[in-house]
Amino acid sequence: MVMNKVTVWYDGDCPLCRREISLMQRLDRRGAIAFIDAATGTGACPIDRRDLLARFHALEDGRMVSGAEAFAAMWRALPLLRPLGLLARNAMVLGFLERIYLGFLKVRPRLQRHIARWDARKAKA
Repeated sequence: MVMNKVTVWYDGDCPLCRREISLMQRLDRRGAIAFIDAATGTGACPIDRRDLLARFHALEDGRMVSGAEAFAAMWRALPLLRPLGLLARNAMVLGFLERIYLGFLKVRPRLQRHIARWDARKAKA
């Protein structure tokens, strides 16, 4: 099973994003994914940094993708999630995942605030 190298850009200032990327890094035992924190301002930035921070982006096979398609690219690089990533190559499945992702983007700021408060309470305890 050949899995190509994938690069993902994520918002390291987002507590929710950091948690998700931490999980993906644990699943990436082969080192198939290069994780780049777009919030730090360091590293290669192939498009405008604000655009990178607004939506999840990935580079797969030399092609930049975003949103649900970027998640699917990342999943295809992880053996455990590869079946889900391959399923997302179906246009109807990808369209459904993109609608879910767009809904998530609407509630993301609220979720970020909630997780930041949760983390602050845990740090005080």
